[in-house]
Amino acid sequence: MIQALRLALGTASALGFARFAYGLLLPAMREDLHWSLAQAGAMNTANGLGYLIGALVTAAVVRRLGTAAAFRWGMALTAVALAATALTGDYAALLVLRTAAGITGAVVFIAGGVIAARSPSRGAIPVYFAGSGLGIVVSGAALPSLGDHWRAGWAGLGVAAGLATWLSWRAATDGDASTTATGRARVLPLWRTAVAYLLFAAGYITYITFLSAYLAEQNAPVAQVALTWTVLGAAVIAVPTLWRRPLARWPRSTALAVMLALLAGASALALVSPALPVVLASAAGYGATFLGVPAAITSLIKRDIPPDDWTATLAAFTTLFAGGQTAGPWIAGVLADHTSTGATVAWTAVLCGAGAVIALTARPPHPALRA
Repeated sequence: MIQALRLALGTASALGFARFAYGLLLPAMREDLHWSLAQAGAMNTANGLGYLIGALVTAAVVRRLGTAAAFRWGMALTAVALAATALTGDYAALLVLRTAAGITGAVVFIAGGVIAARSPSRGAIPVYFAGSGLGIVVSGAALPSLGDHWRAGWAGLGVAAGLATWLSWRAATDGDASTTATGRARVLPLWRTAVAYLLFAAGYITYITFLSAYLAEQNAPVAQVALTWTVLGAAVIAVPTLWRRPLARWPRSTALAVMLALLAGASALALVSPALPVVLASAAGYGATFLGVPAAITSLIKRDIPPDDWTATLAAFTTLFAGGQTAGPWIAGVLADHTSTGATVAWTAVLCGAGAVIALTARPPHPALRA
C-alpha cells in the first residue's frame, strides 16, 4: 500500500496541480489578463486537447520507454510545464503551456493507472485516483491566499509537482509485466460504458473549472473559496474508503451509475443557494464521487479485458475522456457568457445525469473476450 500511496502523487500532480488548480487561479488571471468566460474555458480546453494528444501517444511511449519510465518522465515534464506557466501572460503562450501539461498529464495518468492495476493490493486503484484529492487540498489551502498573484501560484505548483516527482520516482515499476506489450484497444465490447464516460468527461470538468468564478459571482469571500476547495479535496481523499467495496463487489457498472447520479445531484445542489453549508455539501458530494469514476472505469477494464490489452484499452478510454473534457469547458464557457456562470454547474448536472442512465444499461462483454 505504501507503493500505491507514493504512486498516487502522480494523480496529485497530473490532475490536482496541472488540471484542477487552474480553477483557483482563473479569477485572478481573468481579471489581470481581461479574459471572457469563453477565453477562460478555452484555456482548460487547451489542457484537454493536450490530454487527448497524450492519450493517443501513450501506448507508443510505453512501447519505447516502458510503463515506469513513461510515468516518471511524464511527472518531471509536468512540473516543468507548470513552473513555466508563471513566466508569461501571453494568451497564446499560455495555451501552449496548458496543452503541454495536458500531454504529460495524460501519460502519467495512463501509465500510473496500469501500474496500479497490476498491483497485488486490491485497494491500489482507488488509492491511486484519490491522490488528486491531495493536490486539490494543497492547492485549495494555498492558492486563494495569494490573491492577484497568480504567477506565484503557478510557480508554487511547479515546485510541488517537482517534489511529487521525486517522491514517486521509485514507486513506479514495471514489475513482471513486459515493458513493451500494450495489446489491442477493446472499446466496442464496453461501448455503453464508453459513452457514459464521454458524457462524464464533458460534464465534470466545467464544475471544477468554473467553481471559483461561480463563487466570486456570488460575492463569496476568499476564505469561503479556500474552505470549499479544501473540503472538495478532502472528500476526494476519502474515495478509496467510500468506494473500494462497491467497486470490488457491486455487479457490472452499478458503481459507475451510482457515482454519476450522485455527481449530478451534488452539482445541482450548488444552484440551490450560495449559502456556505449548501456550497460545502455540493463540493463534498462532488469530491467524493468524481474521481471514483475513472477508478470505476479502470476496475471495469481490469475485470472485463485481458491483461495484455489493459494499456491500449485504458489509453483508448482516456482518449474518449480527453475528447469530452476538451470540448466541455469551452462550450460551457460560451453558454455562460450568454447567461451566467451558474450555467456551467447546470451543464455538469445534466451530462452526468445522462451518463448515469446510460451506465445502467451497460452489459457484460462476451465471455470469449476473457479467454
